[in-house]
Amino acid sequence: MSVQTFTVSGMTCGHCARSVTEELSEIPGVTDVQVTVETGQVSVTSEQELTRDAVTAAIAEAGYAVTAWTSPN
Repeated sequence: MSVQTFTVSGMTCGHCARSVTEELSEIPGVTDVQVTVETGQVSVTSEQELTRDAVTAAIAEAGYAVTAWTSPN
């Protein structure tokens, strides 16, 4: 299992969190997504480490941007 955390800009409500969660959940191997709207922090648990490209693309599809990576990748 791998847990990766990062910060996403632009989220302001529960709908934002659901959009980000839905897009990240579509990445193969993702088993859990936790979003804290107030801080923009997102934590993704997956079967293997995800690439930054996959995460960035999913976040962009939801209409947001990754601004900082808390965990290495």
